Amino acid sequence: MLMRTDPFRDPFRDLDRVAQLALGTSGTLARPSAMPMDAWRDGDTFHVELDLPGVDPQSIDVDVERNVVTVKAERPTRASDADLIAAERPRGVFSRQLVLGDSLDTEHIRASYDAGVLRLAIPVAERAKPRKIEISHDADDRKTITA
Repeated sequence: MLMRTDPFRDPFRDLDRVAQLALGTSGTLARPSAMPMDAWRDGDTFHVELDLPGVDPQSIDVDVERNVVTVKAERPTRASDADLIAAERPRGVFSRQLVLGDSLDTEHIRASYDAGVLRLAIPVAERAKPRKIEISHDADDRKTITA
């Protein structure tokens, strides 16, 4: 399913995440906070929901390379020179990579965006589903077992 480790990621990324949780920071323009995500399997489909409130659907890109899904989105900076009273919503480019296991079919991912939530539906690959294997003992005697 979804792999939690990435051998090519920045080794200090986890430390940054812990610091953000402990200090309550929500990111900066140079390093926006991660997209909150839920992921679960329901039957033969793996579901992922990413929160992207206030993001123009045209700015969202979902790319797949091998078993890595990359989601990028942008919430543009304000064009106004007005003095900000509060600026708690991170702006800029957001990016998140999901490393998927080999048991998912990345060729048939479906994506939709509604009410600030990007939804991905990733089917389980046919090769990962249970199937029957025929075993022969003699020419006349055949048994079927579940693999």
